[in-house]
Amino acid sequence: MSRLAKKAIEAINKHGALLVYPIKNKKEPLSLWSSLFPRTEMVWAWGDEADNKVAELWYLRTELSTSEKVIYAKWYQGRATFFSKEVFVHLMAWLRPTKPLSQNARNILEVLQQDSPVSTKKIKTAVDLPGRSFEGLYNKAMKELWNPLFILGFGEFEDSSYPSLAVGASELLFEDLWRQSQKIKTTDAEAFLRSQLGEKNPFFKYAQKIKNLDKSAK
Repeated sequence: MSRLAKKAIEAINKHGALLVYPIKNKKEPLSLWSSLFPRTEMVWAWGDEADNKVAELWYLRTELSTSEKVIYAKWYQGRATFFSKEVFVHLMAWLRPTKPLSQNARNILEVLQQDSPVSTKKIKTAVDLPGRSFEGLYNKAMKELWNPLFILGFGEFEDSSYPSLAVGASELLFEDLWRQSQKIKTTDAEAFLRSQLGEKNPFFKYAQKIKNLDKSAK
């Protein structure tokens, strides 16, 4: 494991949750970029003249996602987010949905519970949601699964002109953490996250928003 990867894991474990890239270079939510390159403003650009730190962090994201040291998901506002295992377990416990998943979300989860990780392309084919015409339905179903952390990102697949995110069921990829989360009461999970992250922490506030949306949908 590279020195940069070790430093990134230390930062994730220290803060509990980090975005990969900052949002418009704002200080919050905290990100891997601000932790690893604190004096460098991020400019999203690719090419020979671009800052190679942007690409370096993109490849580091893939390395970390399969390291099994930290957890990766498209979570905070649908953005690339890393969690410490401790925070991840308690988020799963707190965000357990009380309403049934939609049919499309159930279909996707069933595919991933049988085999994980799977490429985006294969998931869409398996649940009959291929092509752009079904993109909205697919994204909506995936959000239902990302929000409570039922699914995770775990590497990439080269199954098209661009690498495709490998997605897996949390229950399969991190069975021990999944089982641990099932034993934690939601009230205890909330208390832990409130203490660990802090009430003003953007990640805690986002989790609170997800929880409130679930309650209102009953």
